[in-house]
Amino acid sequence: MTDSAVTWTLSGFGDEIDPDPAIQIAVLKALDAQHIEVRSAWGTNVVDLDDDQLAQLATMLTDAGMGVSAIASPIGKVDVSLDPDLEVERLKRIIRVAHALGTDSIRVFSFFRGEGVSVDSTRDAVMVRMRMLATEAEREKVTLLHENEKDIYGDTPERVLDLVESVGSPALRLAWDSANFVQVGVTHPHDDGYALLRPYLDYLQVKDAVAATGGVVPAGEGDGQVLKTITALKDDGYTGFASLEPHLDEAHALGGFSGPAAFGQAARAFAGLLAEAGVSTR
Repeated sequence: MTDSAVTWTLSGFGDEIDPDPAIQIAVLKALDAQHIEVRSAWGTNVVDLDDDQLAQLATMLTDAGMGVSAIASPIGKVDVSLDPDLEVERLKRIIRVAHALGTDSIRVFSFFRGEGVSVDSTRDAVMVRMRMLATEAEREKVTLLHENEKDIYGDTPERVLDLVESVGSPALRLAWDSANFVQVGVTHPHDDGYALLRPYLDYLQVKDAVAATGGVVPAGEGDGQVLKTITALKDDGYTGFASLEPHLDEAHALGGFSGPAAFGQAARAFAGLLAEAGVSTR
């Protein structure tokens, strides 16, 4: 590859800014983002939006000229012991949301487990459930983007690779999150995981974390090797989405929050890394 600049598409988790999608849109547009990653609106998770809310949200986005990079669904953020058909039914609702908002990308996870339950003992159940979800995604022509969330089956590079290769579906791809890797003890995410997972990596989520404390910080201020990953993606010819998920104020099981000011701080930190790597955004 040459050193000429490449262009990625900037997005961000709107509900990290404010519960009101009008404010989400306004702040993202002020940061020169023309796309949003939708996790909740008006304090309601995407899986629970009713048809009227969904129609209103779709109109707001269209009127603002705002595209949707992905639906940040909670699919797979449940205990692996639950009935797998229930999660497939929730995915069907999320797919309706995706279609209504004009995206074919849906973030998913690979299941929590009960206290004291070993991760290895859940492997077969996880694979069955992820295959069921992938089959539904194939049928509906959408792509599931697995995020390496903390405390799910796929939280380390090796298990993420096991997951995506074992399921073996073109509808199951990967979102990369440096901070989450750091928080589960992968102290050098790029060195330890990038080469393994790059063939399946279709989406970049942007946050960083400090290994000593697990605290989330703006990109480049932690131990997630974010600049190294940005540079490698650029050199590999990546031209996809980079989605800001700062988590700078609070984080919880189903998401996080930053507020407009901290979200802007995170965007500026990421912009600095992009400039250093020779990547522009649109």
